[in-house]
Amino acid sequence: MLIGAGAGLSTSAGFTYDGERFEKYFSDFSARYGFADMYSGGFYPYATLEEYWAYWSRYIWVNRYQDPPRPVYQKLLELVREKDYFVITTNVDHCFQKAGFDKKRLFYTQGDYGLFQCSAPCDIDTWDNREIIRSMVEQQRGLKIPAGLIPKCPKCGRSLRMNLRSDDRFVEDEGWLRAAERYENFLRTRKGERILFLELGVGYNTPVIIKYPFWQMTAKNPRAVYACINDKEVIGPDNIAERTIGIKSDIGGVLEKLNEDR
Repeated sequence: MLIGAGAGLSTSAGFTYDGERFEKYFSDFSARYGFADMYSGGFYPYATLEEYWAYWSRYIWVNRYQDPPRPVYQKLLELVREKDYFVITTNVDHCFQKAGFDKKRLFYTQGDYGLFQCSAPCDIDTWDNREIIRSMVEQQRGLKIPAGLIPKCPKCGRSLRMNLRSDDRFVEDEGWLRAAERYENFLRTRKGERILFLELGVGYNTPVIIKYPFWQMTAKNPRAVYACINDKEVIGPDNIAERTIGIKSDIGGVLEKLNEDR
């Protein structure tokens, strides 16, 4: 089984970025800057790095280091724990590992909120950011962090940034490269075998990473089945229609029902 997970899976788990959850964590930022959701806050042109990191440290803390409200990832693990599976995901919130998934069966293609990299970048190194993020959250006052907490590259002194694939400066570090190799090895060693391509909450922001490859690999392998669970849109190409399962519903609810029916 190859699992492809997008933002919809974390949304089902309760990681929403507007509404009540946004108000709970960012009402003070909203009142000052006027944005109404976490995504907009990420693109706001803050005047200073002290303000920028005040926002982003809180954002990272609640979306990376806190657990999602609903145990959707745990329900998925219950279903696949004893199976031959691998996960490729565009999510950067680390929910798979927090739920107990084996990190050697995971490929985070787009990075990780929990890692910093050089903004240049001067090297392919990344650094865990939990402790500095915690300090930023605890010490921010007036929607600013102390200037001494602004993260700098320990090698060249330039600013650090999140290890997220947003432009051509994204660092593919040693951990990323090893995960990519394990993913390719999983595909290579199961080529032509009976396999389920299970797509969960994948939209059209980056369909070339999960959705389109899943369609193509299903088409090339007559023993493969493509399944998609999404509460927004469930479609597949005509050439694999007979081997496609589409469920338009909340992912967490479907996983819970599948566990009950086992």
